[in-house]
Amino acid sequence: MNLLAHTKPSVILALGVILVVIVWLISGQFKPAPTQAGNDAQVRQRDILTKVRVRSLVPHQIRQEITINGRTEPARGVTLRAEIEGRVTLLGAKKGSEIKQGDVIARLDMRDLQAQLEEAKAILVQRQLEYKAAADLKRKDLQSEIQLERATATLASARAAVKRIEVAISNTIVRAPFNGVLDDRPIEIGTYVQSGDVVARILEQNPILAVGSVTQLERSRLVLGDQGLARLITGQVADGKIRYIASEADEATRTFRVELELANPDRTLVAGITTEISIPVRTITAYRISPALLSLSSTDELGIKGVNKDDIVQFYPVQIVRATTDDLWISGLQKGVRIITVGQGFVQQGERVKPVAEDEVAKAAISKDAGTDK
Repeated sequence: MNLLAHTKPSVILALGVILVVIVWLISGQFKPAPTQAGNDAQVRQRDILTKVRVRSLVPHQIRQEITINGRTEPARGVTLRAEIEGRVTLLGAKKGSEIKQGDVIARLDMRDLQAQLEEAKAILVQRQLEYKAAADLKRKDLQSEIQLERATATLASARAAVKRIEVAISNTIVRAPFNGVLDDRPIEIGTYVQSGDVVARILEQNPILAVGSVTQLERSRLVLGDQGLARLITGQVADGKIRYIASEADEATRTFRVELELANPDRTLVAGITTEISIPVRTITAYRISPALLSLSSTDELGIKGVNKDDIVQFYPVQIVRATTDDLWISGLQKGVRIITVGQGFVQQGERVKPVAEDEVAKAAISKDAGTDK
């Protein structure tokens, strides 16, 4: 007692604090076991996890396609023009009729071309005789080289004159350059045409083309000879192959022209019809889903919500491969991913959920219905 009486108050206070700390540390080693109430709280916490319905997607191998909106065009089209002036004296084909290569479309009056030809031929004979005489004299050294060259020149001129008139006579007949259809013929018998006037418009119908434009990325996936399918707005469908891919982009649209050649032996496909062109480019693994399951991430990335093996919500970016009126085909998912089909709007990425498989829900519904019937 005398010792405590003589001890300073500050030392007593320090000893008291140390004693309290030691007691607190010792008490932690003997923490009471969790009560039943604590266990019940943990169970309740698990029970309040958001339930979501999930489904494991089945992978399919599908052909990815490039779809092009375009139209049909003739494989070839040519506008025939008069090469000389004259009056139309004969029409060989009706507007809209099928024609073959070499068929007469129209004939023009030759006027005095035949007389000019006969005169030119007579002059040619004379020039041939003059040349022969000059050549004989030259061999006998009775005529100079210059005189022989002059005779040679006049003979060549006479031959050219005959050829010119023969060409003019042949130009009085307008013929079809290839098989096709006479799409337009703005002349009639008696029409006087000048050189350069339009006489007819001919289109080749077999084959016919389905044409459209593709982007820079799509062009890199196409190869000459690739097969494609053309669906016309009329309901007609035709197979074909790519015969042309532009090597230079259109300056206005930065797209490339593509031509799909279609066989048309019966001439049922016509030019100028709106057409959808589908060209398969590769086989990929894809999954079929409802468009309603798609969502956007915080960075506006297109994807779908799913549940990982730890029942944590994850956002999976995807790419749309093909779209129909009812479904979407997507790629980019890993095999075995469980996607959220019901409840995706109520959960966030990183949240733990309670997933329920769709087939389990279906089985429970069947069992319930069976019990009700009894």
